[in-house]
Amino acid sequence: MQKNHNSKIHNRQSMRLKNYDYSSNGYYFATICVKNKIEYFGEIINGKMVLNEIGKIAKKQLLWLAEQYDYLKLEEWIIMPNHLHGILIIENDINIVGAGRDLPLRQPRCERKIKPLSELIGAFKTTSSKLIHRHGLSEFQWQRNYYDHIIRDKKSLGKIREYIRNNPLKWELDRNNPENLFM
Repeated sequence: MQKNHNSKIHNRQSMRLKNYDYSSNGYYFATICVKNKIEYFGEIINGKMVLNEIGKIAKKQLLWLAEQYDYLKLEEWIIMPNHLHGILIIENDINIVGAGRDLPLRQPRCERKIKPLSELIGAFKTTSSKLIHRHGLSEFQWQRNYYDHIIRDKKSLGKIREYIRNNPLKWELDRNNPENLFM
């Protein structure tokens, strides 16, 4: 019996924790992959990631994301040939709004819109895709979803930092490496 490919689309479950506020203060580990694991961003040479022009666009937009939203910090991150990993920190304790040359104005926290992780990643995917398409790679697409993990303690944070730092060294074993898809 052949499965209907469209049924998979309609039955997809959210990977997010139910009833969790993804705009709340915290450390989040996210992995965002290119559709079909195509290696658009560069290559691993001698255990180091070397970004090409498309990879540099992804890097620029990742840094833009942290500049655009003052409550978002990039703690540790890496762009790999066909995906990226990052520790994103949402710090919703800032309650100052710039007022040009005047002194900063206080803004009550309840009026401040903090985007949840999914919207932040959506902004990154949208802006990076547009710039990559303008660069001439009109077929580029991100994978529909992304992986996230809420980091709850220092031990987990340390392991994830190490994983990110060592990711290029372990590319040959990485499940996102297209050479490992049929192993």
